[in-house]
Amino acid sequence: MNQERIFQVLLGPHISEKATIVAEGSQQVVFRVTNDATKPEIKKAVEELFDVKVKGVNIVNVKGKTKRTARGFGKRNDVRKAYVCLADGSEIDFLGGE
Repeated sequence: MNQERIFQVLLGPHISEKATIVAEGSQQVVFRVTNDATKPEIKKAVEELFDVKVKGVNIVNVKGKTKRTARGFGKRNDVRKAYVCLADGSEIDFLGGE
């Protein structure tokens, strides 16, 4: 996997109430990833970008909701999320620096 692909796989952290509960309960972090990302690519990208050891990766495809608007019906974008399980002693801090 080349260096350009590492920066393209991860779109950013997914911050939500469920993601913070998962992060506190078990050593997991949630990322938004591209639709064509595979588990080995995600694992390698997280390990190289954050210098942590990854135990496992689970992927969830969330379909976008259909919403009614003034101009008819619209659809939100589909999202692909990766639940990354970190090894013992590894931690990713998004707030950083304090």
